[in-house]
Amino acid sequence: MNIRLATDLDFDDVWKIFSEVIKIGDTYVFYPNTTKEDFKRHWFAYYMKTFVIEADGEILGTYIIKPNQIDLGNHIANCSYMVSPNAQGKGIGRKLCEHSLEVAKKDNFEAIQFNIVVSTNVGAVELWKKYGFEIIGITPKGFRHSKLGLVDTYIMYKDLKN
Repeated sequence: MNIRLATDLDFDDVWKIFSEVIKIGDTYVFYPNTTKEDFKRHWFAYYMKTFVIEADGEILGTYIIKPNQIDLGNHIANCSYMVSPNAQGKGIGRKLCEHSLEVAKKDNFEAIQFNIVVSTNVGAVELWKKYGFEIIGITPKGFRHSKLGLVDTYIMYKDLKN
């Protein structure tokens, strides 16, 4: 498997993953009917880096890394990850997380913060914990889950300097 910066040629493949993942409405804040135009602003904006993981010419997952905030808050990174439904359970999320930690350190970020991790996304929460992320805050009823209604969300944080 190879992880690399995404190019314009990857746009449609990444869109396919994005649209499949969000249509369920259980893990990401994006509306299930987010348009391709809006997707570009969320996943291919000028101020972020977009990566893909591929095997045998097929894109299996993607992630973005960007400053969590502007200006005086730009020393902390923020990331979002998506794995193709066809590739879940194969360690893709783990590989993307490891890569993002390397990129964040190389880019001199001091930490990574996930602003909204859906509490019912147990697999993601456990994966982030394995990589040293801590729950530093809870937003009660912070997410409108498509099946469960309002559920809590977590703010998760990992210090990269210690």
